Amino acid sequence: MPALAVADALRAEGGRVVFVGGERAERELVPAAGYELRRLDVAGLDRRNPLKAARAVWKAALALRAAGRILDDVRPAAVLGGGGYVAGPVGLAAVRRGIPLVLTEADSHLGLANRLLAGRARRVCLAFPIAGRDGERYLVTGRPIAAPSADREASRARFGMSPTDTVLLIFGGSLGARSINEAAVGAFGAVDPGFKVLHAAGERDLPTLRDRDLGPHYDLRGYVDRFGDALAAADLVIARAGGSIFEIAAAGLPAILVPFPHAAGDHQAENARWMERAGAALVLRDGELSAELLGAEARALLGDPARLRAMADAARRIARPDAAWRVAGELRLAAGR
Repeated sequence: MPALAVADALRAEGGRVVFVGGERAERELVPAAGYELRRLDVAGLDRRNPLKAARAVWKAALALRAAGRILDDVRPAAVLGGGGYVAGPVGLAAVRRGIPLVLTEADSHLGLANRLLAGRARRVCLAFPIAGRDGERYLVTGRPIAAPSADREASRARFGMSPTDTVLLIFGGSLGARSINEAAVGAFGAVDPGFKVLHAAGERDLPTLRDRDLGPHYDLRGYVDRFGDALAAADLVIARAGGSIFEIAAAGLPAILVPFPHAAGDHQAENARWMERAGAALVLRDGELSAELLGAEARALLGDPARLRAMADAARRIARPDAAWRVAGELRLAAGR
């Protein structure tokens, strides 16, 4: 999604953008956004399984040659590495050919591919300041996001909500977040809490959650397309603390964040603390999450308009809605354009 936001900024300036990806979300999202997608057969590095790790290294070596053929065909003016295992062979192939390389890092630490490539990149665009990653090579731009929706009334109408409703939005990433899903349904599902609930639970848990007793106030979905509408409709968010925190901040929303405890480098905990230090979020630990705790905290916030407004103002202060344009500008500079 950050790469798509940058691509949109480049396309708006007349640029041509070609994606190189694997078999994950980009397989559907990139063509749907109107961009060409070239495929690489690569796999993540499983540090717990030596056999799988060796297979991933072998695939990466083969992918390096395939990436080189793609670059020779496309002949790009610059290459953007978005992190992840696809970015490794493509970035290295670009460096070998003298093609300017710019990297983006969406988390509060550099991933493996970015650590390996950072020393050869023209610029490394960071979502957060990272200790030891400073100097002219590094630039804090924020995480690129799509432009937030500005039409709150139309967004609410889309979900069957009125302008006067209080709306709680719950989500947990593309797969969902089981602990949040269970606690939310238990806290707000059966009995009307006095506000509307829009819950994007992910497709994995959706069949089980649909069997629960949910009132008409509770809109349970696996996925919400045009997610900016969901953010525009909400008064409070309950979510994990991945890259979506930048979308939450840009929408000016107060949040209850439950960091995923097994995220690489525990980066979600640091992401959540960044929001909390700014006064924009309340952070709950996943291991302590329950329907009772989540319900009590959400009701307390929604019952305190002054605190909600203060948190919303804090979110807007730390938002970086121009991140996609700044990264696009760094690519143009790297390409000499």
